[in-house]
Amino acid sequence: MTEVPDREAVGTLLRHVLEVLDGDVATVYAERGLADYRPRFSPPLRVLVADGPLPIRDLARRVGVTHSAASQTVAQMARAGLVELTRGADARQRIVHLTDRARELLPVIEAEWTATTAAMRELDAELPVPLADLLHAVLAAVGRRPLRQRIADAGLPPPPT
Repeated sequence: MTEVPDREAVGTLLRHVLEVLDGDVATVYAERGLADYRPRFSPPLRVLVADGPLPIRDLARRVGVTHSAASQTVAQMARAGLVELTRGADARQRIVHLTDRARELLPVIEAEWTATTAAMRELDAELPVPLADLLHAVLAAVGRRPLRQRIADAGLPPPPT
């Protein structure tokens, strides 16, 4: 395992935690013959199963990511043969549809999701506060007062004009 980042390097530490968690989930998929399936595919896939075909913008909103992030994930999913894109009413709009391959993989993906949810509950029991609760609290705090404002208030001189 690689060395753990310093406590003060919070961004690096967050990315490291995500790499460790996502890496383990990706390994679970690879062990089941789905080496081209990424953990980041599951939230959009689950939304598409529940809601049917959606424009990328709506999919992004339902998953809780930016349009750009959703577009990148959808492109990766299309390369993996999990979704197809069609034109919407507006030529700029692209509608995301699940493929037959994605539907065939649903039992494995749903089983992994259920098992991962249980595993995260077990992990949460070992933590001082459940990880998702902490992350939501961080988002709420920076929503009230952005980190850039906190940096400025900590004494960083303003940029030159």
